[in-house]
Amino acid sequence: MADGNTLKFVDRAQAYPGKRAAKPRAEDFREIADRYAPIAAEEQAGRCSQCGVPYCSVHCPLHNHIPDWLRLTADGRLREAYELSNATSTMPEICGRICPQDRLCEGNCVIEFSGHGAVTIGSVEKFITDTAWEEGWVEPLVPGAARGQSVGVIGAGPAGLSAAEYCRTMGYDVHVYDRYDRAGGLLTYGIPGFKLEKHIVTRRIDRLKAGGIVFHESFEVGREATLDDLRRRHDAILVATGVYKPRAIKAPGVGSAGVVEALDYLIASNRKGFGDAVPDFDNGKLDAAGKNVVVIGGGDTAMDCVRTAIRQGASSVKCLYRRDRANMPGSQREVANAEEEGVEFVWLSAPQAFDAGEVVTSVHATKMRLGAPDASGRRAPEAEPDGGFQLPADLVIKALGFDAEELPVLFGAPELGVTRWGTLLVDNKTLMTSLDGVFAAGDIVRGASLVVWAIRDGRDVAATMHGWLKAKAQKGRKAA
Repeated sequence: MADGNTLKFVDRAQAYPGKRAAKPRAEDFREIADRYAPIAAEEQAGRCSQCGVPYCSVHCPLHNHIPDWLRLTADGRLREAYELSNATSTMPEICGRICPQDRLCEGNCVIEFSGHGAVTIGSVEKFITDTAWEEGWVEPLVPGAARGQSVGVIGAGPAGLSAAEYCRTMGYDVHVYDRYDRAGGLLTYGIPGFKLEKHIVTRRIDRLKAGGIVFHESFEVGREATLDDLRRRHDAILVATGVYKPRAIKAPGVGSAGVVEALDYLIASNRKGFGDAVPDFDNGKLDAAGKNVVVIGGGDTAMDCVRTAIRQGASSVKCLYRRDRANMPGSQREVANAEEEGVEFVWLSAPQAFDAGEVVTSVHATKMRLGAPDASGRRAPEAEPDGGFQLPADLVIKALGFDAEELPVLFGAPELGVTRWGTLLVDNKTLMTSLDGVFAAGDIVRGASLVVWAIRDGRDVAATMHGWLKAKAQKGRKAA
């Protein structure tokens, strides 16, 4: 039952942590807002209505116990709040930073519907776990009693890391294989520091390494070893590689120099943040400094690109999106942050062709309008007659989303089944692929998704793998 420290939403206004001013924050890659002071966190958590049906939890993919840890925070019981938050999520401080709360928990907050403004759930979650790290409440990863079985995880992104942690606590030897030289996947190389500073990711990975999880970095399955090789090394395999194949644009000039992929651009920027040598950044190919930049797309990746270009010193940054603001897939908060920092959004517009000499010089585009709803229920964009226009561009970044790579080919495993979308074909109950003992999780099953869904998928597949491995061990004992 709620006590006197909650239900304060009527006389206590919604207040997010203050953001740094747009101009100075656009000159660096630090996060744009600090976390709450303790009293502010308690006050904002106390706005929770403690409703009987917590729609915030219902719409959280992890089904976090949000009203409960809000109440504990309002009462100043921060360690208990952290322990409850951590019980359902392996990365609560990361979710607090990068989850699109406006579309999930906060967007479904009951007091938001009443016109009082949602509880600032994500900011409170960030405060709780950052405090836990500082106070030493985040405990080491303690392996479970050794089972004599091993699990190989392909992919060190959020799904793979989540599954690896759960499997290790169950007593399995866990080896994680990743193509990049640092673990973390898109948390490390895809998401810019102004949304997620990299020490936040590396301290989580360091905790996993200290708990006995073995990481094999710069290890590409299909090059260093085939999938069959890994199956012989381990009792079970989890594929959690994510989706990295960029969706294409079919238009004249799309192959011109200066027309680049979003992920190439973001990885280069993040590598420079680590101090790496990045030839394609240093020669200007993937550096927006002094350029007229056009980003094509309306999702969170596009928002990352436009805000990165601003920080690199672009002369101008425009985002071209074929639908309107209300129908874009990216976070509305990210759009507002981008606009504050100087990004111009060109709504209801789509590229038609790219002019180029040695490099791209302009984008030919056309105005769009929203027609009848398509199969997904969204109104389909249609070209406006005589709606053509032209934008100057020295750098064009394509951010139209990602599809699954051809893993059967990459892994040297032609028998690995895929769907018509290229994602791995799995049993919906067990998450096992067409190969015995090979499971899959995250974006490689559901297609491009959110980090919070990947964390949930890692948790779920760890549980099904555990059941399968116990049955396998029991069968082996009986045979012996």
